[in-house]
Amino acid sequence: MTSDILARPGLGTVVVGVDASPTARTAALWAAAEADRRGVPLRLVHAADTDRRALFAAVETVEAVREAGRDLLLDTARAVQDRYPELTVNRELSRREPVAGLLSAAGQHGTLVVGPRGLGGFASLALGSVSLGVVSRARVPVIVVRGDGDRPETGTVTAAVKGASDLGWLLTAAAEAEARKASLRILSVWNVLAHIGTVATMLDDLDDIAHARVHEVKELADAVRQTFPGLIVHHRVETATSTPGLLVEASAHTDLLVMGSHHRALGVGPALGRVAHTVLHHGHCPVQIVPPDFAAPAPPR
Repeated sequence: MTSDILARPGLGTVVVGVDASPTARTAALWAAAEADRRGVPLRLVHAADTDRRALFAAVETVEAVREAGRDLLLDTARAVQDRYPELTVNRELSRREPVAGLLSAAGQHGTLVVGPRGLGGFASLALGSVSLGVVSRARVPVIVVRGDGDRPETGTVTAAVKGASDLGWLLTAAAEAEARKASLRILSVWNVLAHIGTVATMLDDLDDIAHARVHEVKELADAVRQTFPGLIVHHRVETATSTPGLLVEASAHTDLLVMGSHHRALGVGPALGRVAHTVLHHGHCPVQIVPPDFAAPAPPR
């Protein structure tokens, strides 16, 4: 890993999906706080899906849907500005279906914020189809606002890493921590069971693999410290028999858990792995998924 100081990524505009569900209102207020920290406008988007509805519904019905969407956006904007009166809030009523509408609104550099569940799902479901669809298809960071919105802040952002290839998106996690005036905790889970049973692994091999992981994580932490010299960075490799279980537990003690997504080995487009999928369904705090090829915007001068 190079010792050169890397380019510091910026944090883009904040786009939040809005519907009439309580979780969407919580997500909108969380997104407002995020936009306020970044010093950027907040963009409220309600995807009314009127292009599709127009194929089978009466004109009056489609217009009623649009009017309800405008009212929802206005009501959400008022709630946001009651709490953040200096924040610039823009509203967009998209004619597209929710996933496509939100992805379009985020562009190439925005951050998408969604609630874990909208009006279309059952209350017992941990993650709704729109949230899952956005995370699975986005080329920009997506934050799913999970957990108790009134929970006291811990002053910590946690990044769950595997190795050296995570450095690109890890710098986005560092920028998030810096914006919050929080510390960054780089956490890697060493799951010995993942290395047993697939090949004839000897104990010495396991020891070498573990030491290599510790070395990689330390190098990641050093690279972040060089790029963000004022940021407090902790790094740790923890042993567990369940990587998702340990990360879900860790999410109870941090303000934001950041993870990288990955690409299918055989196929096209981004996909959620088992670990990210579990954390998104059961995490105790907002979870941010950053695509590996995300081109972060340059920080403002």
